[in-house]
Amino acid sequence: MSESDDLHGSAVAATLREHHGITPIQLDLRDFPRESGSFRLDRFGTARSLSHLIGLDDVRSVWWRRPHPTRVPAGVRASDNDFRQSECDGFIQGLLWSIPAHWVNDPGADRTAGRKIVQLETALRAGFAVPETLITNDPDEARSFIESRSGPVIFKRTGTSRAEFTETRIITRDDFDRLTAIRSAPTTFQDYVDAACDLRVVWVDGIEWTVRIDSQAGVGKVDSRLDTSVDFVPDHLPAAVSKSLATLMGALGLSFGILDLRLGCDGEYYFLEVNPQGQFAYLEVKTGLPIFRSLANLLVNGDGMVAGY
Repeated sequence: MSESDDLHGSAVAATLREHHGITPIQLDLRDFPRESGSFRLDRFGTARSLSHLIGLDDVRSVWWRRPHPTRVPAGVRASDNDFRQSECDGFIQGLLWSIPAHWVNDPGADRTAGRKIVQLETALRAGFAVPETLITNDPDEARSFIESRSGPVIFKRTGTSRAEFTETRIITRDDFDRLTAIRSAPTTFQDYVDAACDLRVVWVDGIEWTVRIDSQAGVGKVDSRLDTSVDFVPDHLPAAVSKSLATLMGALGLSFGILDLRLGCDGEYYFLEVNPQGQFAYLEVKTGLPIFRSLANLLVNGDGMVAGY
């Protein structure tokens, strides 16, 4: 389930064909209600159909990658538009979520885990070091927090929608005059962690594909996403960090996710965030790690192990 032009969806489909001889169904929810759908229940059981797909009832595994709301044509009245949107979204979600398949991830867990506040609180309980954090829409509270810290403070967005990319930045005095803008956009403020490096971990149901990013060698010292020209090297997490990671992902109910960790100059591994359906293709390109094969194996076999790794 993803955008029709999603690179990651296309790559997993190609991996399934090459390594498992399987051609998956690829579904963009924006195709509905242009395409028709039905759900039927009788004494013999249930049946689901979408007019442009074959085999929906035979699905045994689903990658809930980047689902969109349905694309409902606008009418004359806004209230009617809201009603139709709600009915279409409710139908297609119920149709799909009722499939007794292995979901990567369960849509309910995926949605809850995508909330940054839930992640942070769960990571702390799982034993991770987490930078001291304030998430607020109160400018005075934000200013007080920033001024109370002994070192730099970063700020970043709190939501996980497909909005325009915004980098993580260190707060400067010039930013104080703009704090009133957070009233309608709750913002995350966090102690800045002086880093030895950053790590991006692709979690495939207990398999950790860990990449060490030499973020401090380039322009991505604060936000490692800003510089992919630095070294990306396969790595392993210490046992205690792996244990916290497994506890976190279990508590969030995720079988798949992309985690950002930061190794501080103090030797501590800090949890920054987990994206249940983050970007990882560039990690495989940079390192050669078989991440797409691992995910394909999870979808087909229920196990992300890859022979030889």
